[in-house]
Amino acid sequence: MATAAAPPASPARPPPRLNPIRVTVPEEPVDTRTQDFREIVHSYSRQDAVLEAKRCIQCRRPWCVEACPITQDCREYIKLVAEEKFDEAARVTVQDNPLATSLCKVCYRYCEESCVITKKGVPIAIRQLKRAALEMGNADIAYVPSKPKGQRVAVVGGGPAGIMAAWELGIRGYSVTILEQADLGGGLMRTIPAYRMTDEEIQTDLRRFRNLDVVWKTDSRVGNHLSPEALLQEGYQAVFISIGTSTHRVMGIPGEDLPGVYPALALLKAIHRGEYPKFGTNVIVVGGGDVAMDSVRSAVRLAQGGHVRLVYRRSRDEMPADRDEIHGAEEEHVEFVFQRAPVRVVGKDHVEGLIVQSIELGPPDAMGRRSPVPVPGSEETLPCDTLIVAVGQRADLEGFGTEFDFKLATGGWPEGKGPGYSTAVPGVFAAGGKSVVYAMGTASEAAKAVDAYLCGLRGEAPGPRPDPFGAPGPYQLPPGYTTPIRD
Repeated sequence: MATAAAPPASPARPPPRLNPIRVTVPEEPVDTRTQDFREIVHSYSRQDAVLEAKRCIQCRRPWCVEACPITQDCREYIKLVAEEKFDEAARVTVQDNPLATSLCKVCYRYCEESCVITKKGVPIAIRQLKRAALEMGNADIAYVPSKPKGQRVAVVGGGPAGIMAAWELGIRGYSVTILEQADLGGGLMRTIPAYRMTDEEIQTDLRRFRNLDVVWKTDSRVGNHLSPEALLQEGYQAVFISIGTSTHRVMGIPGEDLPGVYPALALLKAIHRGEYPKFGTNVIVVGGGDVAMDSVRSAVRLAQGGHVRLVYRRSRDEMPADRDEIHGAEEEHVEFVFQRAPVRVVGKDHVEGLIVQSIELGPPDAMGRRSPVPVPGSEETLPCDTLIVAVGQRADLEGFGTEFDFKLATGGWPEGKGPGYSTAVPGVFAAGGKSVVYAMGTASEAAKAVDAYLCGLRGEAPGPRPDPFGAPGPYQLPPGYTTPIRD
Protein backbone atom coordinates (compact mmCIF):
# COMPACT_ATOMS: atom_id res chain seq x y z
CA MET A 1 0.00 0.00 0.00
CA ALA A 2 1.42 3.34 -1.01
CA THR A 3 2.31 5.74 1.77
CA ALA A 4 0.49 9.07 1.60
CA ALA A 5 2.70 11.93 0.70
CA ALA A 6 3.56 14.25 3.53
CA PRO A 7 1.82 17.62 3.35
CA PRO A 8 4.04 20.40 2.06
CA ALA A 9 5.85 22.32 4.74
CA SER A 10 4.33 25.68 5.63
CA PRO A 11 6.38 28.56 4.32
CA ALA A 12 8.39 30.40 6.95
CA ARG A 13 6.47 33.34 8.36
CA PRO A 14 8.05 36.55 7.12
CA PRO A 15 9.14 38.98 9.77
CA PRO A 16 6.83 41.95 10.32
CA ARG A 17 7.56 44.89 8.09
CA LEU A 18 9.09 47.79 9.93
CA ASN A 19 6.87 50.85 9.94
CA PRO A 20 8.99 53.94 10.73
CA ILE A 21 6.07 56.34 11.17
CA ARG A 22 4.59 56.75 14.67
CA VAL A 23 0.88 57.27 15.22
CA THR A 24 0.70 60.88 16.35
CA VAL A 25 0.37 61.30 20.10
CA PRO A 26 -2.38 63.86 20.80
CA GLU A 27 -1.22 66.96 22.65
CA GLU A 28 -2.80 70.16 23.87
CA PRO A 29 -1.97 73.09 21.55
CA VAL A 30 0.68 75.46 22.85
CA ASP A 31 -1.61 78.50 22.79
CA THR A 32 -4.11 76.86 25.16
CA ARG A 33 -1.94 74.63 27.35
CA THR A 34 0.03 77.53 28.83
CA GLN A 35 -3.11 79.24 30.10
CA ASP A 36 -3.23 76.91 33.11
CA PHE A 37 -1.91 73.58 34.38
CA ARG A 38 -4.11 71.40 32.19
CA GLU A 39 -2.67 68.10 31.01
CA ILE A 40 -0.50 68.46 27.90
CA VAL A 41 -0.26 64.89 26.54
CA HIS A 42 -3.55 63.10 25.95
CA SER A 43 -4.45 59.42 25.54
CA TYR A 44 -4.48 57.52 22.29
CA SER A 45 -7.88 56.48 21.03
CA ARG A 46 -8.44 52.74 21.12
CA GLN A 47 -7.96 52.51 17.36
CA ASP A 48 -4.75 54.55 17.39
CA ALA A 49 -3.34 52.51 20.29
CA VAL A 50 -3.88 49.29 18.33
CA LEU A 51 -2.31 50.77 15.20
CA GLU A 52 0.75 51.98 17.11
CA ALA A 53 1.13 48.66 18.94
CA LYS A 54 1.17 46.82 15.61
CA ARG A 55 4.32 48.73 14.69
CA CYS A 56 6.28 46.75 17.28
CA ILE A 57 8.30 43.95 15.61
CA GLN A 58 8.66 42.01 18.91
CA CYS A 59 12.45 41.80 18.91
CA ARG A 60 13.99 38.57 20.14
CA ARG A 61 16.78 40.60 21.70
CA PRO A 62 14.76 43.08 23.76
CA TRP A 63 16.90 46.18 23.80
CA CYS A 64 13.91 48.07 25.15
CA VAL A 65 13.75 45.75 28.16
CA GLU A 66 17.48 45.91 28.73
CA ALA A 67 17.26 49.70 28.88
CA CYS A 68 14.51 49.66 31.52
CA PRO A 69 15.81 50.03 35.09
CA ILE A 70 12.94 47.84 36.39
CA THR A 71 13.14 45.33 33.48
CA GLN A 72 9.53 45.91 32.41
CA ASP A 73 8.84 43.68 29.40
CA CYS A 74 6.97 46.22 27.30
CA ARG A 75 6.84 43.78 24.36
CA GLU A 76 4.24 41.69 26.14
CA TYR A 77 1.71 44.42 26.87
CA ILE A 78 2.31 45.98 23.44
CA LYS A 79 1.49 42.64 21.82
CA LEU A 80 -1.72 42.38 23.85
CA VAL A 81 -2.74 45.93 22.93
CA ALA A 82 -2.19 45.06 19.27
CA GLU A 83 -4.57 42.12 19.79
CA GLU A 84 -7.08 44.44 21.55
CA LYS A 85 -6.74 42.44 24.77
CA PHE A 86 -6.66 45.49 27.02
CA ASP A 87 -7.53 43.76 30.31
CA GLU A 88 -4.67 41.31 29.80
CA ALA A 89 -2.36 44.16 28.81
CA ALA A 90 -3.23 46.08 31.98
CA ARG A 91 -2.57 43.04 34.15
CA VAL A 92 0.82 42.45 32.53
CA THR A 93 1.73 46.11 32.97
CA VAL A 94 1.09 46.25 36.72
CA GLN A 95 2.47 42.75 37.29
CA ASP A 96 6.03 44.01 37.61
CA ASN A 97 5.48 47.76 37.86
CA PRO A 98 3.74 49.00 41.02
CA LEU A 99 3.93 52.63 39.84
CA ALA A 100 2.73 51.96 36.30
CA THR A 101 0.03 54.64 36.33
CA SER A 102 2.54 57.28 37.41
CA LEU A 103 5.20 56.12 34.98
CA CYS A 104 2.86 56.20 31.99
CA LYS A 105 2.83 59.97 32.57
CA VAL A 106 6.39 60.82 33.68
CA CYS A 107 8.82 58.03 32.75
CA TYR A 108 11.71 59.32 30.66
CA ARG A 109 11.30 56.39 28.26
CA TYR A 110 14.76 54.88 28.22
CA CYS A 111 13.10 51.94 26.46
CA GLU A 112 12.13 54.14 23.52
CA GLU A 113 15.68 55.45 23.19
CA SER A 114 16.80 51.83 22.66
CA CYS A 115 14.00 50.80 20.29
CA VAL A 116 15.49 49.32 17.09
CA ILE A 117 12.99 51.24 14.97
CA THR A 118 14.91 54.38 15.89
CA LYS A 119 17.45 53.31 13.25
CA LYS A 120 14.86 53.77 10.51
CA GLY A 121 12.31 56.18 11.96
CA VAL A 122 10.44 57.08 15.16
CA PRO A 123 10.50 54.54 18.03
CA ILE A 124 7.39 52.82 19.31
CA ALA A 125 5.38 55.10 21.65
CA ILE A 126 5.93 52.66 24.52
CA ARG A 127 4.95 54.97 27.36
CA GLN A 128 1.78 55.95 25.52
CA LEU A 129 0.87 52.28 24.96
CA LYS A 130 1.39 51.59 28.66
CA ARG A 131 -1.13 54.34 29.31
CA ALA A 132 -3.55 52.83 26.80
CA ALA A 133 -3.30 49.44 28.52
CA LEU A 134 -4.04 50.95 31.93
CA GLU A 135 -6.83 53.29 30.84
CA MET A 136 -8.62 50.92 28.46
CA GLY A 137 -8.14 47.74 30.47
CA ASN A 138 -8.91 46.79 34.07
CA ALA A 139 -5.87 47.97 36.03
CA ASP A 140 -7.52 47.99 39.48
CA ILE A 141 -6.04 44.65 40.52
CA ALA A 142 -5.00 44.19 44.13
CA TYR A 143 -1.60 42.69 44.85
CA VAL A 144 -1.57 39.45 46.83
CA PRO A 145 1.01 38.85 49.57
CA SER A 146 2.81 35.57 50.05
CA LYS A 147 2.57 33.67 53.33
CA PRO A 148 3.47 36.07 56.19
CA LYS A 149 7.13 35.89 57.14
CA GLY A 150 6.66 37.25 60.65
CA GLN A 151 9.36 39.87 60.14
CA ARG A 152 9.04 43.66 60.05
CA VAL A 153 10.82 46.09 57.75
CA ALA A 154 10.94 49.87 58.09
CA VAL A 155 11.17 51.90 54.89
CA VAL A 156 12.41 55.43 55.51
CA GLY A 157 11.03 57.69 52.78
CA GLY A 158 7.81 57.32 50.80
CA GLY A 159 9.04 58.32 47.35
CA PRO A 160 9.34 55.99 44.35
CA ALA A 161 12.25 54.06 45.83
CA GLY A 162 10.46 53.53 49.13
CA ILE A 163 7.24 52.50 47.40
CA MET A 164 9.08 50.04 45.16
CA ALA A 165 10.89 48.47 48.11
CA ALA A 166 7.63 48.22 50.07
CA TRP A 167 6.02 46.44 47.11
CA GLU A 168 8.89 44.01 46.63
CA LEU A 169 8.87 43.12 50.33
CA GLY A 170 5.10 43.25 50.75
CA ILE A 171 4.39 40.65 48.06
CA ARG A 172 7.03 38.45 49.69
CA GLY A 173 4.99 38.44 52.89
CA TYR A 174 6.87 40.94 55.02
CA SER A 175 5.19 43.51 57.26
CA VAL A 176 6.33 46.90 55.99
CA THR A 177 6.01 50.33 57.57
CA ILE A 178 6.77 53.37 55.39
CA LEU A 179 7.88 56.38 57.41
CA GLU A 180 7.37 59.57 55.38
CA GLN A 181 8.23 63.04 56.69
CA ALA A 182 5.55 64.76 54.54
CA ASP A 183 1.80 64.54 55.03
CA LEU A 184 1.34 62.36 51.93
CA GLY A 185 3.38 59.72 50.13
CA GLY A 186 5.05 60.17 46.79
CA GLY A 187 8.25 62.00 47.68
CA LEU A 188 9.60 64.20 44.91
CA MET A 189 6.88 62.94 42.58
CA ARG A 190 4.76 65.50 44.41
CA THR A 191 6.84 68.29 42.89
CA ILE A 192 5.85 67.29 39.35
CA PRO A 193 3.47 69.88 37.85
CA ALA A 194 -0.11 68.87 37.06
CA TYR A 195 0.38 69.37 33.33
CA ARG A 196 2.52 66.21 33.53
CA MET A 197 1.02 64.26 36.44
CA THR A 198 -1.31 64.75 39.41
CA ASP A 199 -1.61 63.12 42.82
CA GLU A 200 -4.42 60.96 41.46
CA GLU A 201 -1.95 58.84 39.47
CA ILE A 202 0.05 58.14 42.63
CA GLN A 203 -3.09 57.26 44.59
CA THR A 204 -4.29 54.97 41.79
CA ASP A 205 -1.03 53.05 42.02
CA LEU A 206 -1.14 52.84 45.82
CA ARG A 207 -4.70 51.47 45.82
CA ARG A 208 -3.32 48.23 44.37
CA PHE A 209 -1.37 47.80 47.65
CA ARG A 210 -4.59 47.47 49.66
CA ASN A 211 -4.16 43.78 50.53
CA LEU A 212 -0.45 43.99 51.33
CA ASP A 213 0.78 44.41 54.89
CA VAL A 214 2.12 47.89 54.08
CA VAL A 215 1.36 50.67 56.56
CA TRP A 216 2.07 54.38 56.08
CA LYS A 217 3.21 56.65 58.90
CA THR A 218 3.23 60.17 57.50
CA ASP A 219 4.62 63.25 59.26
CA SER A 220 7.34 60.92 60.56
CA ARG A 221 10.88 62.13 60.11
CA VAL A 222 13.70 59.69 60.78
CA GLY A 223 16.91 61.31 61.97
CA ASN A 224 17.70 63.04 65.24
CA HIS A 225 14.75 61.78 67.29
CA LEU A 226 14.17 58.46 65.56
CA SER A 227 17.29 56.85 64.17
CA PRO A 228 17.51 53.71 62.00
CA GLU A 229 19.23 51.99 64.92
CA ALA A 230 16.26 52.88 67.12
CA LEU A 231 13.95 51.30 64.56
CA LEU A 232 15.97 48.09 64.76
CA GLN A 233 15.71 48.21 68.55
CA GLU A 234 11.92 48.71 68.25
CA GLY A 235 11.60 45.33 66.56
CA TYR A 236 12.12 45.99 62.88
CA GLN A 237 14.50 43.37 61.51
CA ALA A 238 15.69 45.56 58.62
CA VAL A 239 15.61 49.22 57.55
CA PHE A 240 15.68 50.55 54.01
CA ILE A 241 16.63 54.24 53.67
CA SER A 242 15.30 56.03 50.58
CA ILE A 243 15.24 59.66 51.62
CA GLY A 244 16.03 61.08 48.19
CA THR A 245 17.11 64.70 47.73
CA SER A 246 14.50 66.76 49.52
CA THR A 247 16.70 69.80 50.29
CA HIS A 248 17.47 72.40 47.64
CA ARG A 249 20.96 73.70 46.99
CA VAL A 250 21.63 77.43 47.08
CA MET A 251 23.68 79.53 44.68
CA GLY A 252 25.61 81.03 47.59
CA ILE A 253 25.68 84.53 46.16
CA PRO A 254 24.75 87.92 47.69
CA GLY A 255 21.07 88.85 47.56
CA GLU A 256 19.75 85.31 47.35
CA ASP A 257 17.55 85.92 50.39
CA LEU A 258 15.65 88.85 48.84
CA PRO A 259 11.84 88.63 48.59
CA GLY A 260 10.84 87.31 45.18
CA VAL A 261 13.59 84.66 45.15
CA TYR A 262 12.12 81.14 45.36
CA PRO A 263 13.83 77.80 45.97
CA ALA A 264 12.52 75.55 43.21
CA LEU A 265 11.56 72.48 45.27
CA ALA A 266 9.42 74.42 47.76
CA LEU A 267 7.80 76.33 44.90
CA LEU A 268 6.99 73.17 42.93
CA LYS A 269 5.52 71.48 46.00
CA ALA A 270 3.20 74.44 46.53
CA ILE A 271 2.20 74.47 42.86
CA HIS A 272 1.53 70.73 42.95
CA ARG A 273 -0.85 71.36 45.88
CA GLY A 274 -2.64 74.01 43.82
CA GLU A 275 -1.13 76.90 45.80
CA TYR A 276 -0.02 79.37 43.15
CA PRO A 277 2.19 82.27 44.27
CA LYS A 278 1.71 85.62 42.60
CA PHE A 279 4.43 86.02 40.01
CA GLY A 280 5.71 89.11 38.28
CA THR A 281 6.02 89.42 34.53
CA ASN A 282 9.79 89.06 34.24
CA VAL A 283 10.93 85.67 35.52
CA ILE A 284 14.36 84.04 35.57
CA VAL A 285 15.03 80.40 36.44
CA VAL A 286 18.63 79.38 37.18
CA GLY A 287 19.54 75.77 36.43
CA GLY A 288 19.54 73.14 33.69
CA GLY A 289 18.08 69.96 35.15
CA ASP A 290 14.61 68.47 35.28
CA VAL A 291 13.61 70.59 38.29
CA ALA A 292 14.63 73.69 36.35
CA MET A 293 12.47 72.55 33.41
CA ASP A 294 9.46 71.98 35.67
CA SER A 295 10.09 75.38 37.24
CA VAL A 296 10.44 77.34 34.01
CA ARG A 297 7.39 75.74 32.39
CA SER A 298 5.37 76.39 35.54
CA ALA A 299 6.56 80.00 35.46
CA VAL A 300 5.17 80.36 31.94
CA ARG A 301 1.76 79.43 33.31
CA LEU A 302 1.98 81.68 36.37
CA ALA A 303 3.42 84.77 34.67
CA GLN A 304 0.70 84.99 32.05
CA GLY A 305 2.08 86.93 29.09
CA GLY A 306 5.33 87.60 30.93
CA HIS A 307 8.93 87.15 29.86
CA VAL A 308 10.41 83.89 31.17
CA ARG A 309 14.10 83.08 30.85
CA LEU A 310 16.29 80.17 31.87
CA VAL A 311 19.93 80.86 32.74
CA TYR A 312 22.36 77.93 32.54
CA ARG A 313 26.12 78.01 32.91
CA ARG A 314 26.85 75.42 30.22
CA SER A 315 25.58 74.85 26.68
CA ARG A 316 22.26 73.40 25.54
CA ASP A 317 23.90 70.08 24.63
CA GLU A 318 25.20 69.72 28.18
CA MET A 319 21.89 70.33 29.91
CA PRO A 320 21.03 67.23 31.99
CA ALA A 321 17.27 67.82 31.63
CA ASP A 322 15.10 65.50 29.56
CA ARG A 323 15.19 66.42 25.86
CA ASP A 324 11.41 66.41 25.56
CA GLU A 325 11.09 68.83 28.46
CA ILE A 326 13.62 71.19 26.90
CA HIS A 327 11.74 71.04 23.60
CA GLY A 328 8.46 71.70 25.43
CA ALA A 329 9.92 74.78 27.10
CA GLU A 330 11.16 76.07 23.76
CA GLU A 331 7.68 75.58 22.27
CA GLU A 332 6.29 77.63 25.14
CA HIS A 333 8.60 80.52 24.22
CA VAL A 334 11.03 80.28 27.12
CA GLU A 335 14.19 82.23 26.36
CA PHE A 336 17.35 80.22 27.04
CA VAL A 337 20.46 82.10 28.14
CA PHE A 338 23.42 79.73 27.96
CA GLN A 339 26.95 79.97 29.36
CA ARG A 340 26.07 82.48 32.04
CA ALA A 341 26.79 82.00 35.74
CA PRO A 342 24.96 83.95 38.50
CA VAL A 343 27.14 86.37 40.44
CA ARG A 344 24.76 88.51 42.53
CA VAL A 345 21.05 89.13 43.03
CA VAL A 346 20.24 92.83 43.03
CA GLY A 347 17.34 94.76 44.57
CA LYS A 348 16.34 96.74 47.63
CA ASP A 349 13.19 95.35 49.21
CA HIS A 350 12.54 92.89 46.37
CA VAL A 351 14.53 91.17 43.66
CA GLU A 352 15.12 93.49 40.69
CA GLY A 353 17.72 91.64 38.66
CA LEU A 354 20.41 88.98 38.43
CA ILE A 355 24.02 89.83 37.62
CA VAL A 356 25.57 87.07 35.52
CA GLN A 357 29.03 86.44 34.12
CA SER A 358 29.83 84.88 30.76
CA ILE A 359 31.34 81.40 30.82
CA GLU A 360 33.78 79.67 28.52
CA LEU A 361 33.82 75.89 28.48
CA GLY A 362 37.22 74.47 29.34
CA PRO A 363 38.57 70.91 29.47
CA PRO A 364 36.23 68.04 30.50
CA ASP A 365 35.84 67.40 34.22
CA ALA A 366 35.77 64.01 35.98
CA MET A 367 32.24 63.40 34.65
CA GLY A 368 33.29 64.11 31.08
CA ARG A 369 31.59 67.52 31.01
CA ARG A 370 33.54 70.58 29.99
CA SER A 371 34.47 72.71 32.98
CA PRO A 372 32.91 76.19 33.17
CA VAL A 373 35.53 78.98 33.23
CA PRO A 374 34.37 82.57 34.06
CA VAL A 375 35.29 85.30 31.58
CA PRO A 376 36.73 88.34 33.42
CA GLY A 377 34.94 91.63 32.80
CA SER A 378 31.89 90.01 31.22
CA GLU A 379 29.29 90.80 33.89
CA GLU A 380 25.84 91.99 32.86
CA THR A 381 22.53 92.50 34.65
CA LEU A 382 19.42 90.61 33.60
CA PRO A 383 16.32 92.37 34.99
CA CYS A 384 13.71 90.26 36.74
CA ASP A 385 10.99 90.57 39.37
CA THR A 386 10.88 86.84 40.15
CA LEU A 387 13.88 84.50 40.47
CA ILE A 388 13.67 80.71 40.86
CA VAL A 389 16.76 78.84 42.03
CA ALA A 390 16.97 75.30 40.61
CA VAL A 391 20.68 74.52 40.88
CA GLY A 392 20.35 71.05 42.39
CA GLN A 393 19.21 69.13 45.44
CA ARG A 394 20.80 67.15 48.22
CA ALA A 395 19.71 64.71 50.86
CA ASP A 396 18.84 65.90 54.35
CA LEU A 397 21.20 63.70 56.37
CA GLU A 398 20.73 65.46 59.70
CA GLY A 399 20.59 62.79 62.39
CA PHE A 400 22.18 60.09 60.22
CA GLY A 401 25.57 59.33 61.75
CA THR A 402 28.84 58.40 60.07
CA GLU A 403 28.43 54.79 61.18
CA PHE A 404 26.44 54.01 58.03
CA ASP A 405 29.38 54.96 55.80
CA PHE A 406 27.05 56.17 53.06
CA LYS A 407 28.19 56.74 49.52
CA LEU A 408 26.66 59.95 48.20
CA ALA A 409 25.62 59.46 44.58
CA THR A 410 26.35 62.19 42.05
CA GLY A 411 22.70 63.23 42.35
CA GLY A 412 23.05 63.71 46.12
CA TRP A 413 21.13 60.77 47.61
CA PRO A 414 22.80 58.28 50.03
CA GLU A 415 23.54 54.71 49.03
CA GLY A 416 24.97 51.74 50.84
CA LYS A 417 28.41 50.75 49.61
CA GLY A 418 27.98 47.04 50.19
CA PRO A 419 26.31 44.32 48.09
CA GLY A 420 22.64 45.07 47.46
CA TYR A 421 23.14 48.64 48.72
CA SER A 422 23.83 47.42 52.27
CA THR A 423 25.41 49.93 54.65
CA ALA A 424 28.07 49.39 57.30
CA VAL A 425 25.30 48.80 59.88
CA PRO A 426 23.93 45.24 59.60
CA GLY A 427 20.29 45.22 58.52
CA VAL A 428 20.34 48.78 57.14
CA PHE A 429 20.24 49.40 53.39
CA ALA A 430 20.06 52.63 51.37
CA ALA A 431 19.45 53.50 47.71
CA GLY A 432 17.88 56.05 45.37
CA GLY A 433 17.95 57.26 41.78
CA LYS A 434 17.98 60.24 39.43
CA SER A 435 14.45 59.68 38.15
CA VAL A 436 11.31 57.84 39.26
CA VAL A 437 12.12 54.66 37.36
CA TYR A 438 15.83 54.70 38.26
CA ALA A 439 14.94 55.02 41.94
CA MET A 440 12.58 52.07 41.54
CA GLY A 441 15.32 50.02 39.88
CA THR A 442 17.87 50.48 42.66
CA ALA A 443 15.19 49.94 45.30
CA SER A 444 14.24 46.65 43.69
CA GLU A 445 17.83 45.45 43.95
CA ALA A 446 18.05 46.63 47.55
CA ALA A 447 14.75 44.94 48.47
CA LYS A 448 16.05 41.63 47.12
CA ALA A 449 19.12 42.07 49.31
CA VAL A 450 16.87 42.84 52.31
CA ASP A 451 14.94 39.64 51.60
CA ALA A 452 18.19 37.63 51.41
CA TYR A 453 19.33 39.16 54.72
CA LEU A 454 16.05 38.32 56.44
CA CYS A 455 16.03 34.83 54.95
CA GLY A 456 19.44 34.37 56.52
CA LEU A 457 18.04 35.34 59.91
CA ARG A 458 15.37 32.66 59.44
CA GLY A 459 17.90 30.10 58.27
CA GLU A 460 16.35 29.89 54.80
CA ALA A 461 17.65 30.35 51.29
CA PRO A 462 16.22 33.35 49.41
CA GLY A 463 13.97 32.69 46.45
CA PRO A 464 12.86 34.64 43.40
CA ARG A 465 10.14 37.27 43.48
CA PRO A 466 6.74 35.55 43.74
CA ASP A 467 3.91 36.29 41.35
CA PRO A 468 2.35 39.51 42.71
CA PHE A 469 -1.18 38.25 42.07
CA GLY A 470 -0.72 34.96 43.92
CA ALA A 471 -0.28 32.64 40.95
CA PRO A 472 1.94 29.59 41.50
CA GLY A 473 5.55 29.84 40.47
CA PRO A 474 8.02 32.73 40.59
CA TYR A 475 8.11 35.87 38.54
CA GLN A 476 10.01 35.22 35.31
CA LEU A 477 12.46 37.55 33.64
CA PRO A 478 11.70 38.28 29.98
CA PRO A 479 13.33 35.96 27.42
CA GLY A 480 16.56 37.35 26.05
CA TYR A 481 16.99 39.67 29.00
CA THR A 482 20.53 40.56 30.02
CA THR A 483 20.85 43.46 32.45
CA PRO A 484 19.19 46.87 32.89
CA ILE A 485 21.05 50.12 32.54
CA ARG A 486 21.80 51.93 35.79
CA ASP A 487 23.38 55.31 34.97
